[in-house]
Amino acid sequence: MAHASDRGHVLLLPTNYYLAGGAFAVAASFLVLSLVSADALGRVWHGRLFLFRFADGAGVAVSLLSFTLFVALIAAGFWGSRDPLSNPLPLTIWTLLWTGVTLAQGVFGNLWSWLNPWYGPWRIVTRLTRAGRRGERMPSWLGYWPAFLFFFGFSWFELVYPAPDDPAKLATAAGIYWLLSFVLMLVFGYESWSSRGEFLSVFFSMLARFSILERNESGKLSLCWPGAKLLDVEPLPLSGAAFLLLALSSVSFDGLMRTFFWFGLNGINPLELPGRTAMIGIGSMGLVATFFMLALLFSVSILAGLSLAGRLSFGRVAGLLVWSIVPIALAYHIAHYLTDVLVNGQYALVALSDPFALGWDLFGTANMPVTAGIAAGADAAWWLWNTQAALIVGGHILAVLVAHASASRLEPMMPQAVLLQVPLTVLMVAYTLFGLWLLATPTAG
Repeated sequence: MAHASDRGHVLLLPTNYYLAGGAFAVAASFLVLSLVSADALGRVWHGRLFLFRFADGAGVAVSLLSFTLFVALIAAGFWGSRDPLSNPLPLTIWTLLWTGVTLAQGVFGNLWSWLNPWYGPWRIVTRLTRAGRRGERMPSWLGYWPAFLFFFGFSWFELVYPAPDDPAKLATAAGIYWLLSFVLMLVFGYESWSSRGEFLSVFFSMLARFSILERNESGKLSLCWPGAKLLDVEPLPLSGAAFLLLALSSVSFDGLMRTFFWFGLNGINPLELPGRTAMIGIGSMGLVATFFMLALLFSVSILAGLSLAGRLSFGRVAGLLVWSIVPIALAYHIAHYLTDVLVNGQYALVALSDPFALGWDLFGTANMPVTAGIAAGADAAWWLWNTQAALIVGGHILAVLVAHASASRLEPMMPQAVLLQVPLTVLMVAYTLFGLWLLATPTAG
């Protein structure tokens, strides 16, 4: 959310102090946590406050309603306005879904399991034809690789493709993806494909583990600490770790590709941008390189931790500690798209009221004035910068907390657990500096 602003203002703090303060906060949190025993931390994080119970009865109805809205949005993409700020499809996908639902998942839990547009139609088709009810047959060796590949394709379309906001092209891409996912759910089973193949469901379910609400199998809803549900997770396989690293690297590249540094690195004058079509090759290589760089640094930090603590397998340690990426990825996502939500969220309310540009006013918001100045001016600069910095630093501090708890599960002895996570903490401090630098450095495009 932070990176999406146009940087029409300057930092309110000297840049060096700003970067050093954020890095110090993350490093200091590790030093404090190294003195806290795993048992004491577990007693706090395992606390729950019961709220109420509710059943799953409305799940099919909500999903069918979501599917109906999806079909209407696809129709609007083909036959509505050509202006991306007047057509509800790009505004809904890029602003309300990719930013709004992500934020909701991280706060309220797995709402996507109700809102996704596949479950309701799948239930109806399987009831009528019994297709897709023969059990989960997705090969275990596939792991999360299908979700990884779809997520990479989604990121490429958003960041590199020349016209991701074009309503007709976006409608074609979204429609094909829905149909392909639906067929695969019939082939492999809904639970199997949505848990390891459909990238939105995988991504959102991982983020939901960070939420402050927890609902168990009996429908009991409780309040918990942020990240507490990450304490009991199982280590992810290599494919799952790669998926989480891609979630962070793609958002980071979204910020990096707009910086003067990136343009200078590729010999491009940021004041004379050639356009996205001319930069497809550069963007594609940058997206891939950013992922491999983060994966390499993460792997090196795990290997360095193992060299200090020893006795553990790389796969188990990496698969468990990679969960500490979740709060970082969520914080970056929220920070990256904050101004987009504030401004384009208003355009979405207007467009949804008149989806086909026919003069309708379905929700009474078609003539609502859009206030772009909400993200501009001295007052906005003050709270934007403070909010963005707090999100990034806070996300990394919580990541250190999750890493500390996970390391304690892997190595019960306190000194070894601390040594195991030292290199990863160094990487988190460095990534904090990188994230804050992305907020501070000039951008274009």
